[in-house]
Amino acid sequence: MGKKRLSGWPAVRGAGVLTVAILALGGCGGSGDDSSGSGSAASKGPQEDSPQEDKGKTPEGSAPPEDAVLAESEGDGVVMTVTSAVRDSGGFLTVSGKVTNSSGNLWTGGEWRGDESELQGNGGSIAGASLIDKVGKKKYLVLRDTSGRCLCTKFSGGIDSGKSADWFAQFPAPPADAREVDFQVGTMPPATIQISEG
Repeated sequence: MGKKRLSGWPAVRGAGVLTVAILALGGCGGSGDDSSGSGSAASKGPQEDSPQEDKGKTPEGSAPPEDAVLAESEGDGVVMTVTSAVRDSGGFLTVSGKVTNSSGNLWTGGEWRGDESELQGNGGSIAGASLIDKVGKKKYLVLRDTSGRCLCTKFSGGIDSGKSADWFAQFPAPPADAREVDFQVGTMPPATIQISEG
């Protein structure tokens, strides 16, 4: 009977050693302490695939970086840049950018408010802007509330020479397959812009 215990003991001890070895291996790299600079490929994999590696790349249909310039147009004594044109799920397209007064005088934006009598109460604003979908052959005007006020920037007090101001204008969104439109306001040359999805 003693022989049976002795012959069985090494097998049990071997299993115990194997269990300890597995536990030891399982504990490696799991503590989060990577002070040695080494680590398993599994722990480094997600970091290597991090979106930070793709900085500067804009996936198709996503919003561009805030400082990106989609288009620039010059006239009316100003330089206008378009930095964003985002279509949202609510059926709106919001275009935004910056206008810089290069005229040498105070610029009020009165020539950008449009000719429609309904828009005259908007004062200096970008209410007269429009979008042209050349493929769909449609023109989109800035949205207004029930009082005729545009959903857009109003240049209260104007812009001093050499100064800049941010602007935005909201439109009904063109169909989803319209990826490019021409933005136009006042006598500025049309600016072709790419639409991104919000």
